[in-house]
Amino acid sequence: MKKLFARIRHNLYKILIRIINFPQPRIITGYGSSGSIYKLLSDQNIDNVLVVTDNGIIDAGLTGPMLAGFDANNIKYAIYDRVKPDPGISDIEEGIKLYTQNKCRGIIAFGGGSPIDCAKVIAARAASKKPVQALKGSFKVRGKLPFLAAVPTTAGTGSETTIFSVISDREKEEKFTITDPKLTPDACILDPALIVNLPPHLTAYTGMDALTHAVESYLSIIGTSFSDQKALEATKLIFNNLEESYRDGSNLESRKAMLEAAHFAGLAFTRAIIGYAHAAAHNLGAVYGIQHGLANAVVLPVVLEYSRDTCTARMAELAVHGGLGTGSENESDLGGRLIENIRQINAAMSIPSTIKELKEEDIPYLAEKIDQEANPAYPVPKLLQKKDLEKLLYDLLE
Repeated sequence: MKKLFARIRHNLYKILIRIINFPQPRIITGYGSSGSIYKLLSDQNIDNVLVVTDNGIIDAGLTGPMLAGFDANNIKYAIYDRVKPDPGISDIEEGIKLYTQNKCRGIIAFGGGSPIDCAKVIAARAASKKPVQALKGSFKVRGKLPFLAAVPTTAGTGSETTIFSVISDREKEEKFTITDPKLTPDACILDPALIVNLPPHLTAYTGMDALTHAVESYLSIIGTSFSDQKALEATKLIFNNLEESYRDGSNLESRKAMLEAAHFAGLAFTRAIIGYAHAAAHNLGAVYGIQHGLANAVVLPVVLEYSRDTCTARMAELAVHGGLGTGSENESDLGGRLIENIRQINAAMSIPSTIKELKEEDIPYLAEKIDQEANPAYPVPKLLQKKDLEKLLYDLLE
């Protein structure tokens, strides 16, 4: 009965996804393009903004060109640089306080997924005046959001183009999602100059996060022709460029390709949603503080093994489009090759195949939390019960 209810819900999703008008941000690309953000603001007659970022971004000097452009063009700004990894409710409350005190009229999200997610909800708070907890769930944002531009400094989350924001409730040791088309930024700046010095391990983790978005989107049972196309493009770009970006961060072509891949994957999963790998990664992150992309990288091939008997043809298509074989080959072989290629990419970037923090006694609790998050919310190709999720987690024990 539970599975029947889930599939009914997924079919309703499939109809809804084709009705919703998904906004797409204006895209500005090019080396050094972050220095021209002031033009975007001038076009909108905005002369006072809140910059949402973190201390690491500030210390690295990445905001320098943007802020110089603001100074030269009389654009006032306040900086909230205390966003923590996996932003919590307190981050948002501190940000909205600064936004209000400085009478800002726009927001620039500058950083990885955490600052962008935080900035989205600050914008939602500015528009609707609702507390963060009241925004949890879908389509609860009210009012017109202030102008929001996103400048990703990692090539992974795709948050600069999605309708989602993931927020941590640290007291409850859980994450929750706020979903609304209004959260989509008005513009995004894809500047490879900003990720040239991204450390190899973060290049690996964020790249595998993007791959997980793409793969889970393509295997979703509610995907559209648009989401399929973007997921395939993202997968191909990642297979062709992630390891090179990991080995040589100064390779601007591979860096640019990874920014595009993350963006395409974001467009895909906004429409097709995600799956069990993300559900597991969210909960492993909430309990153990594991970096989200790292958790996705470790979990993804295991989830694919558990699901492959129901989506062999789709996995084969991913493998072919990613350059791992031809359409004339056996679908099961191609699906296996896809999983093996993901494992090989992980190994090449020193990503383990197990979760060292995972404790056996925590598995029932984690399986329950994953089940609560994913079922029936995620339109996965194969529905797993709690006992299946426990087995999957046992496979991740060190």
